[in-house]
Amino acid sequence: MAKKNETKTEAAKAPAAQPPAAAAAPATESPKTHSFRRKLVGRVVSDKMDKTVVVEVSRYNLDRVYKKYVKQRVKYKAHDEKNEYKVGDRVEIQEFRPISREKRFKVIRLVSRPALAE
Repeated sequence: MAKKNETKTEAAKAPAAQPPAAAAAPATESPKTHSFRRKLVGRVVSDKMDKTVVVEVSRYNLDRVYKKYVKQRVKYKAHDEKNEYKVGDRVEIQEFRPISREKRFKVIRLVSRPALAE
């Protein structure tokens, strides 16, 4: 019976050595992003406000009566912390906590910038 107790004790010690290694692994991973928040891609139509841009998102939806695809446009105000996005830029925005009365989105990244017309 003493041998069974020794093996149980050794088995109990082995898993105790693994958690510190497991705890170090999440530190190297990127922070978890919320997958339930909507992400949209649109074009910046106004950057006149401080730390805010207006992004127009266009979609094609099927009309129920005429069975024809119709272009729908919606404008969202999005938070731009560094005032780095300009009119014409295509950006990706993501739902965010309410920042002001109308701002519910935050600019995540620049998708493309229009070529300079010279």
